[in-house]
Amino acid sequence: MRIYFIGQKGIPAKFGGIERHVEELSKKLAENGHAVFVYTRPNYTSPDLKEYEGVNLISLRSLHTKHLDTITHTARACFDIVKRDADIIHFHSIGPSSLLLLAKILKPKTPIIATFHTKCYLHSKWGFFAKFYLKFGEWMACKFADKTITVSYSLTKYAGEKYRVNPCYIPNGVSAPDISENEIYKLRLQEKWNLQKGRYILAVSRLIGHKGIHHLIEAYQNIKTDKKLVIAGGSVHTEDYVRKLKAMSKNNPDIIFTGNQTGGNLSALYQNAYLFVQPSESEGLSIALLEAMSYGKAVLASDIPENKEAIGEDGFIFKSKDTKDLALKLSYLLSRPLLLEESGALNRERVKKFYNWDKIMKKTVEVYEESAIKKQILAKKPAIKKLEIGN
Repeated sequence: MRIYFIGQKGIPAKFGGIERHVEELSKKLAENGHAVFVYTRPNYTSPDLKEYEGVNLISLRSLHTKHLDTITHTARACFDIVKRDADIIHFHSIGPSSLLLLAKILKPKTPIIATFHTKCYLHSKWGFFAKFYLKFGEWMACKFADKTITVSYSLTKYAGEKYRVNPCYIPNGVSAPDISENEIYKLRLQEKWNLQKGRYILAVSRLIGHKGIHHLIEAYQNIKTDKKLVIAGGSVHTEDYVRKLKAMSKNNPDIIFTGNQTGGNLSALYQNAYLFVQPSESEGLSIALLEAMSYGKAVLASDIPENKEAIGEDGFIFKSKDTKDLALKLSYLLSRPLLLEESGALNRERVKKFYNWDKIMKKTVEVYEESAIKKQILAKKPAIKKLEIGN
């Protein structure tokens, strides 16, 4: 199949759960013989990069502002795809899905899939009109896509009850990391931030209000520990919030902002952390949380449904937005390394079982094929063939 992804900023992923999702899914699809095309933005992915690990990249310019970047890029992608021989068009996120009907009008014979990643309108960075528009995009994704995919059980239930549809649950995933010690990156952690193995608490997140990093900083300031707090992530048009976080830190040398990290640096941060904390107020299904679990790390997460779904019975939770409860749980876990080691091992096995990209890719292909059959494309386009995928 010739599959086109619309809505993401680009790949390879630098930050953002949707970008990580698209990167991993597109690579798996390409590995299994599909021709995959991902629309990218030059402010995220270099326009000179035309192919990435078997995935074709199509760079289109956008109006790079907080409110117009996504919508202008999505509109250009919808018009560009008219000239493409697409078997499947796959929208990601509810914002881009607001233009899903435009793609259906321009490519009426092509099945359109929409993945509902998260309720973006709950994010504090958006104003009233933006939140209204995002809710419109959610409606479009659920009512007008040939099939809607949801990444968590809570979103599946929500979409089914609100829009009277039958979405397909396919979660986010995570690739099994290389957990062999990488002395180069480990040394870099020591040289750059004076971080030692097992001597810091880690949070990996975009620095945006609904991710709850301010709750974590407040809780950390109210406990006694010799472990540092490391916050890996950067601003996403949220410079005021970043300034707030740094002001809350009160120049505490044990609170370290590393900025956005990828590749070996990020891997080393995960691998050498004592504990991973996920303080989000809202999520779809956090890939950063799944990544921490894949490294065999114990996690302490807010008790929102999506976090509880990811960690099951093997992680630790605190009451969302309750800094006193978070501080209490941190203090408890900081004195119990053996408990964390046991929990981390269970977490690693859990992500292998439930959040495996090979299984996710196979289920996604099933959705593509079923949608194609319903559109009678398989009968009309002999070039589309059902591919056998190995177990």
